[in-house]
Amino acid sequence: PAVTGYVQQLGLAIAHTTSRADLDWQFFVVDSKEVNAFALPGGFIYVNRGLIERAQQLDELAGAIGHEIGHVVRRHSVQQLEKQTGANVAVGLGCTLTRLCNSDVARAAIQVGGAALFARYSRKDEAEADSEAVINVIHVGLDPEGIPALFRRLLEERRRSPLRIEAFFASHPLEEDRIQATEREIAALDPAER
Repeated sequence: PAVTGYVQQLGLAIAHTTSRADLDWQFFVVDSKEVNAFALPGGFIYVNRGLIERAQQLDELAGAIGHEIGHVVRRHSVQQLEKQTGANVAVGLGCTLTRLCNSDVARAAIQVGGAALFARYSRKDEAEADSEAVINVIHVGLDPEGIPALFRRLLEERRRSPLRIEAFFASHPLEEDRIQATEREIAALDPAER
């Protein structure tokens, strides 16, 4: 309860500085050792215990929460659902009007192609959520350097034992260039803003 209360307070402090302060934000701790966090439409943020345990400073945890808040502010989940629904309708129509989907190979190709398309949007969404995280933590008076610091630690852990944090990387594509982009964004800020 103490950890959940802490995450709820931190999350609310960050969320109330965003353009979506009007949402009924809810923050939950998932009792899982897996390193992960995720956001659902409407302001529901879930942070796994494994991520909380990896964060060595408040700024790092705030950056992870700020990132998930960024997904909600940018409506990424809603947009993904809309795209997926539209794609499903288009594929269904195509399959109904033609014999294209009668083959297992064609169905597999459609499934792989659709996954690749949505993965591309996912990387863009992650970059936007990173930018939102930088702004979000600054608005509550915290150091945005915690964002790339946590990313670096997770990358190092993935190098040492990839299976331990596999879930995080499956839902949050993370490579060195994403860390560098976040660092460039922070460096470009006016020191008075930080």
